[in-house]
Amino acid sequence: MFHAFLIKYGEIGIKGKNRYLFENALVRQIRHSLKTVDGEFDVYKEQGRIFVQCQGEFDFDETVEALKRVFGIVGICPMVQAEDKGFEALAEDVLRFLKEVYPEGNYTFKVNARRARKDYPMQSMEINAALGERILDAFPDTKVDVHDPEVLLNVEIREQVYIYSKIIPGPGGMPVGCNGKAMLLLSGGIDSPVAGYMIAKRGVLIDAVYFHAPPYTSERAKQKVVDLAKIISRYTGPINLHIVNFTDIQLYIYEKCPHEELTIIMRRYMMRIAEHFAKETRCLGLVTGESIGQVASQTMQSLAATNEVCEMPVFRPVIAFDKQEIVDISQKIGAYETSILPFEDCCTIFVAKHPVTKPNLKIIRRSEEKLKEKIDELVQTAIETTETVWIEE
Repeated sequence: MFHAFLIKYGEIGIKGKNRYLFENALVRQIRHSLKTVDGEFDVYKEQGRIFVQCQGEFDFDETVEALKRVFGIVGICPMVQAEDKGFEALAEDVLRFLKEVYPEGNYTFKVNARRARKDYPMQSMEINAALGERILDAFPDTKVDVHDPEVLLNVEIREQVYIYSKIIPGPGGMPVGCNGKAMLLLSGGIDSPVAGYMIAKRGVLIDAVYFHAPPYTSERAKQKVVDLAKIISRYTGPINLHIVNFTDIQLYIYEKCPHEELTIIMRRYMMRIAEHFAKETRCLGLVTGESIGQVASQTMQSLAATNEVCEMPVFRPVIAFDKQEIVDISQKIGAYETSILPFEDCCTIFVAKHPVTKPNLKIIRRSEEKLKEKIDELVQTAIETTETVWIEE
């Protein structure tokens, strides 16, 4: 029955004179997401509305699932389109719609008509009353409830007539790509994929960097991160994943620096390398999955110590979330089962028994002085040997 969808957006609607830019970005993202669905789709905007027209055969459920992954959408409305042939034809179309969608004919309802065409001979309130009367006559077991109806029948009169009653929730947020680009530090854990999802929800395009430590981390650990990047890309669009061989840097830090400072110094070099790739690809910031107090390297003092080496801002979308809140989002986006696979990353392999939780920056800098002999060369080698993988669902 349904061969079209009305797409509702939220905060895009308050963007004033720039609204068309956000609408265009949303149309692009919808088109991109629908490439994964069999069928042909026409996506267009008209008078503050975005429509998806399905050409020929298509899978309804797959189409809805693809639309539910597009940031910027707050509601997906399966609808019926009809030619405007006057009120009598409209009433017949509405009754046909209700008979097919709600065949039991026993429900409370409210009619919500919107007359976008001001030359239509009836006003919205008149349409509501007249259609309500026709529905009560055709389905005697129905009742009007203007406060909490079981069926809210929406009728929009534009160049054509649009009839819909169900609004499937979308993810909200802003269309990806309308708010710049950032570099995600992606590990094999639960937190960083969620951070990538959360920052993308605010319209930020992302690339990612992963620090690999062979032979201490396996190829399966690397594949796990690639799989997580694919899951995130369902929502963010394609991702360039930079896979950095970090082994020699970690071993050198392990050899030269106090072991209780290993995690902090290692993180500082990760941030330096991530920032290199961020600048190279015109990113405007770094993104991490850090949450205050979750582990020793995520105390306020530790976060300040890692921030100190960065010139560009570091965004931490889950900074105030507790672990269960992060897990809930991870499960919602389909990343959790992959994140908990038992393949360790380089952050968990080189961990001291008693890491410092309140690092002193002067002491950390003094410890890094011990690395002067080789660290720049090792960092340059790591950058030059980085493998970049194009990730797309």
